[in-house]
Amino acid sequence: MNKNNIFIGLALSLALTSCGGGGVGVGGVLAGGGDGVGSGGTGIGPITGFGSIFVNGVHYDISNATMTLDDATSLKLGTTVKVTGTSSADFSTGVASQVVSAADLRGSITAIDTVAGTFESQGSTVSVDSETVFDGVTGLAALSINDSVQVYGLLGAPGSLRASRVEKLGVAALPVVSGSLENLNTTAQSFKLGVLTVTYGSANFVGGLSKVQLANGMKVRVRSNTNPGAGVLQATQVQPWYDVPQPNGTAVNLAGIITDYAGLSSFKVLGTAVDASAAQITGGPGSAIGNGVKVEISGLMNNGVLVIGKLKIKHIPGTGGPASFNLLGTVGAFSSPANFKVQGQPVDASAAGVVFSNGVVGDLKSGAKVTIVGSHVVNGVLIADTVTFNP
Repeated sequence: MNKNNIFIGLALSLALTSCGGGGVGVGGVLAGGGDGVGSGGTGIGPITGFGSIFVNGVHYDISNATMTLDDATSLKLGTTVKVTGTSSADFSTGVASQVVSAADLRGSITAIDTVAGTFESQGSTVSVDSETVFDGVTGLAALSINDSVQVYGLLGAPGSLRASRVEKLGVAALPVVSGSLENLNTTAQSFKLGVLTVTYGSANFVGGLSKVQLANGMKVRVRSNTNPGAGVLQATQVQPWYDVPQPNGTAVNLAGIITDYAGLSSFKVLGTAVDASAAQITGGPGSAIGNGVKVEISGLMNNGVLVIGKLKIKHIPGTGGPASFNLLGTVGAFSSPANFKVQGQPVDASAAGVVFSNGVVGDLKSGAKVTIVGSHVVNGVLIADTVTFNP
């Protein structure tokens, strides 16, 4: 994979005003300083496009970035990633030093509710929305009980995961489960993730986490060499999920699902306390904000609370929300308007409603420089809404 030609658009389109020191974004990258170059930062969220590197609106150079992919051979639409790097004070450009990706859940489906838009696996309830990418299957309705899946997404309430990518696997693979730790029992060396009991007595702790640091409410990713039995999973590895920095004045961007909602001045996103009482709200009315709503937020940490200036509503349960995927690059492997690739991503631009700019459908061919925008991905193929031919 050519790292110079990766567009990583995390699900976060917010930007903080310039502030001193570094920053961190979960669901997107924010790293900035008033001196013109950010001192560092981290972004975590789903990929929404490929082309050049854009994270939270920041154009990143990743030519020297280290790539670590634990559960895949390449980055794909919907894959959640962690990007470490720096950005300019206006969040227009930056340099990525590291891109890390790992699956958030892997296992067999035990229940499906197509009306609610959910399925269950590894003791967790996985929900899908308009931004969920399906690969190896056309969508939730095409999945079946006992199908093996690999899922990337954002953690919500304990035992829940909002999927950004669902891959149907041809064969079963070793289990992965992520979530908020509950019912910690240090004597039995066990805890719960959703309804699944995890035993950690013989597990390897990585990522700076030790077993004595485990605490209820902590978000972790667990791996095992064996499938659960009778609702119990024996962990072989335990690592922290996506930590949010706590020092006062730290700039933070989060994309996630609202939990513990008690009003605009008191709720949580990815386990982080949030005060949005003075925030600019876009994407919907403030009255729509509540538990289960997917949002993008940005602000500064203050005594353990993220005091935010901007909040963007991304998805409201039962109502939905917009989805957009982008590709910028050269057409390759062209067979027909229904079958070609851009940056290695399969594309179908054959629908009657596709809008072509600076050219016509007949101009599609290998070597053509294009920008593709689509609102959904079916069986791993981006269905194009617009095709723009670039000089």
